[in-house]
Amino acid sequence: MAHGNNSKEKVVYVGDTRVRKGNGFIIPPDYTAYPGKSEAFIPNFLLKEWMVGVVVLVGILVLTISEPAPLGFPANASATVIPIPDWYFLFLYQYLKLPYASGDYIVLGTLGVTGVAFGSLLLAPFLDTGRERRFYRRPIASSLMFLSLAAIVYLTNTAWTEYKHEMAETGQIPEDVQREEKAAENRAKGLPTSSAVKAKEVAIVDKDDPAMGLFKQATCISCHAADLKGAGGPSLRGVGDTHDKEAILTIIKEGQGQMPKMYDTALGAGLSDQDIDALADWLAKQKSEQ
Repeated sequence: MAHGNNSKEKVVYVGDTRVRKGNGFIIPPDYTAYPGKSEAFIPNFLLKEWMVGVVVLVGILVLTISEPAPLGFPANASATVIPIPDWYFLFLYQYLKLPYASGDYIVLGTLGVTGVAFGSLLLAPFLDTGRERRFYRRPIASSLMFLSLAAIVYLTNTAWTEYKHEMAETGQIPEDVQREEKAAENRAKGLPTSSAVKAKEVAIVDKDDPAMGLFKQATCISCHAADLKGAGGPSLRGVGDTHDKEAILTIIKEGQGQMPKMYDTALGAGLSDQDIDALADWLAKQKSEQ
């Protein structure tokens, strides 16, 4: 032990044999010391996840473009069928039939049980904090998972089985099956297979009649269009099916509904009474069946 500032004085270090010499703070090796087992989250891991996500998204877009969703048959509100949801909701459909999930217990079935189930999923990362990832080493989590899968499979199968039995007991055939069978019959006969009702195009009768020019001169095209299909006003194609010549003359002179009187407008446009009479006669000829 030194005293004062004399540099020539012998320095004696006093040690304790009970304290072992250490190497100081040990710095753990970097993740690069474990190739293939660990890597930096940013940017390595994040870039890989982004690339995988892009590939999956592109695949979904390609499938969507190449295979557009098919349109089903038009809905028939008058059809007497037993309503049933899509297959992926069948287990919920059957679950809500259970005694303690419907009726007086509907609140328990819809909010209570489902709230506990989804709440457990949200709390699972906080409740199950073990490092073990092998399912057979995690009996509680694995048991709940298999129990949930078994319940979904059971409820789905039960719902579909009961549906088929109910249809058989009432003698009903699903409407989609009937339509498919009808389409198959029509296909075999070479007939159209679509059940959709297509509106028939009504053509203009006597398109070259001079009254067509009178129709345009009287400014009727401002509401009914030059092709008589309507431009803010009703279509006049097939108007002869519901109105005769006298009724059309009355509408021109007195108006109807939101249509004002057009008689004075036609006279102002240069038409005579004979022209208006010929125009009404031509419009009365506009029938869907000729």
